[in-house]
Amino acid sequence: MAAKQRFAGYPIAREGPETPYAVVDEKNPVLRGWLLVVAANLATRFPALAKAAWANAKFGDIKDIPGLLEYDYRMSSAVTPLGSGDDDDDDATAMARLEIGPELTARQSETLPGRFLSAADYHELYKSGAVTPLQVAEALLPLISRGQSPPAKYESAWSVTNKTLVMEAAAASTRRFADGKPLGVLDGVPVGVKDDCDVEGYVSHIGLQYDAAHPQFQPAKKTAWPVQQLQAAGALMIGKLAMHELGSDVTGCNPRWGTPVNWNNPGYYPGGSSSGGGSALSAGLIPIAVGTDAGGSIRIPSSFCGQYGLKPSLHRTITMKSAVCVMGPMAATASDLRIAYRSMVAPNPEDAVQRAFATSLPPAKSAKKSIGIYTEWFDRASPVVRETLRKAIAYLQAKLGYEVVEIRIPYLHEAQLAHAAWTLTEALDHQRTRTAKPSDCLGIVNHCNQVLLSVGASTAGVDLVKYSQLRELLMQHLAFLYQKYPGLLIVTPTVPDAGWKIQPGDEAYGFSDGDKTNRAMMYVWLANSTGCPAVSCPVGYDEAVEGGKVPIGLMATGEWGAEEQLLDFAAEAEEYLNAVYPGGRSRPEAWVDVLALAAGKAGKGGDAASEE
Repeated sequence: MAAKQRFAGYPIAREGPETPYAVVDEKNPVLRGWLLVVAANLATRFPALAKAAWANAKFGDIKDIPGLLEYDYRMSSAVTPLGSGDDDDDDATAMARLEIGPELTARQSETLPGRFLSAADYHELYKSGAVTPLQVAEALLPLISRGQSPPAKYESAWSVTNKTLVMEAAAASTRRFADGKPLGVLDGVPVGVKDDCDVEGYVSHIGLQYDAAHPQFQPAKKTAWPVQQLQAAGALMIGKLAMHELGSDVTGCNPRWGTPVNWNNPGYYPGGSSSGGGSALSAGLIPIAVGTDAGGSIRIPSSFCGQYGLKPSLHRTITMKSAVCVMGPMAATASDLRIAYRSMVAPNPEDAVQRAFATSLPPAKSAKKSIGIYTEWFDRASPVVRETLRKAIAYLQAKLGYEVVEIRIPYLHEAQLAHAAWTLTEALDHQRTRTAKPSDCLGIVNHCNQVLLSVGASTAGVDLVKYSQLRELLMQHLAFLYQKYPGLLIVTPTVPDAGWKIQPGDEAYGFSDGDKTNRAMMYVWLANSTGCPAVSCPVGYDEAVEGGKVPIGLMATGEWGAEEQLLDFAAEAEEYLNAVYPGGRSRPEAWVDVLALAAGKAGKGGDAASEE
């Protein structure tokens, strides 16, 4: 019999109080255009007005929840899976990369509708010599590099590329294949990295307007550990991906850099804050991207753009200065999501927290599989999202052996407000510490963030500790559910609506629509607040919209350390989309066949080829 998993920081498994699901009519003002500019000036100059907005958002109501005094402070949501309990075996169970076996490197059928390129496709052509990594880099750079006239068709997804660094890495990969010594399936495969993740030699703009004279904008001296691991596997870091400024909202609208295009339907936002990753993946430019997620920032763009995104357990890939934020993979296929994840999680000898994690293992084939649904919460989604997801869940239940159980979770509305206030407070602190003059840390941010971070500055210490007690309550309740239903995945929509339609004119200044943002984050915040891992998978489309189909995502949230279980779920959801959903997966018209382009063929990337 297998030894039971041990954890550090695992909550007491205790059912939370019975509370009704709260449907609240929010009344946060919508700010856009000159009204936004005026609000930003007032919020930054008059703290009392910012405090009034903070109170109107109900951020101060959490401290009045009865019974919170029973719960300890939980300032961080970190829960660390440890070894099996056998001292002789603990070294073996400390986190290590699982093998990337042949089941992950098999290419999808060429006849599959809506087929996206995978790492396996690149690897096969590189091995045959039909295409080289150098040719791929030469094909991609003209499509994505800023500063060209006319602008490159796909540049909005990228903040910066460094041609010299890219070509050097591509040439080295090409030599390895010529010598018959590739590093593995990722060698020479183009990837992108979100602009808040450090990469040596690149500036991390974090979506802010670049000012070379500003001390905040210095090239990184060290690459973030998960990105290092991808590069060590030979992945070709093609550039930094654009993002929503400071990662502070979910649309990807960025008036300073321009908004990345959602190539499924350009009339809709790509999602944020890892907006460039969603855009680049949907266009076929790369099969893998690195994102960050403090409030759905990997999963929302994955959902909006019809891609796969994994939010790992807190600190699983890297220890960040955050109680809610993680670094994780986005990918065009479920196999590449797993390949990227397994490549990113090698134990870091300089990170005592991250390296303490035990390896996440796939569950046994005989393991029980449960889908937990909180019906009142689930049904807050729009009719098209509910109908699409219910069909996917019915397939998982009937064909793949999942038992569907009804669950409940207390204080969802209140805990979402606590998470929002917490993330704003963190964002303000991060921006203060990045600037040489903390008192003027809002001087370089856009109008939306001047408002949001000024509101975040109103959060008092007593409120933060009450948020932490509500977090402990939630984590104890989730532990109760995971103990009661072994193999449980909490399944919800990723986002309650099919996409977010662009309103013309918003890109001039950006906009703030707190109520719509809160609705978009209705499901994703839970994994961030509690530190649990979660995955988003495309399972269908809203086809009744103008300008192209809008993808719909299904999300599963698992127990701490259950990344491989979630990756199994993603593969099962992919099976449903490819083989069961009517018409299968859909690929944008502007999708680029990078390998055909690199080989000098017209392929399916004709539009992109004309840009070169």
